[in-house]
Amino acid sequence: MAAVAACCDLSMERVLGMKFADFIEVDAIRAELAAVDKESVISELVDSLVAAGGVKEDEKGHIVEAVMKREELGSTGIGRGVAVPHTKHASVDRLVGTVGISREGVDFNSLDGEKVMIFFLLVSPLDRPGDHLRALENISRQLRDATFCRFLRQAKTVEDIKLLLEEADESQL
Repeated sequence: MAAVAACCDLSMERVLGMKFADFIEVDAIRAELAAVDKESVISELVDSLVAAGGVKEDEKGHIVEAVMKREELGSTGIGRGVAVPHTKHASVDRLVGTVGISREGVDFNSLDGEKVMIFFLLVSPLDRPGDHLRALENISRQLRDATFCRFLRQAKTVEDIKLLLEEADESQL
């Protein structure tokens, strides 16, 4: 891999893909979401990014609005209890994301009609579409692993979720 990266002037990150550690704001992870509907889930996750310093507080409403506008194009509830709401926004200068778990599940107009329990929220800069796509690819690759999803749903604490994300990152090496 290193030879491919050197030969083609690519960083190892671009060859191997993006890791959760590259974009998940650990302090924004929520092990127990209180939200009960789509917009409140998005708002709660954006609030967590604000609290962690990943998003400016005065931009919260604009980001929630942008994510909801993206949801109008088609639900990011991809099935099997998972949703990946995301948007590109001028107020961020780097890709930021978080994870939230809902114990009861939330109706998210998911493709399979099931309630969503696992949420990955992404906000990326307008001028970094590659980062946005690599993060989405990483999330979707990990979410294809039924064991990873089961452990995420069972996670009781932020520390549990953080450890699962770290293990997923290590499995990419």
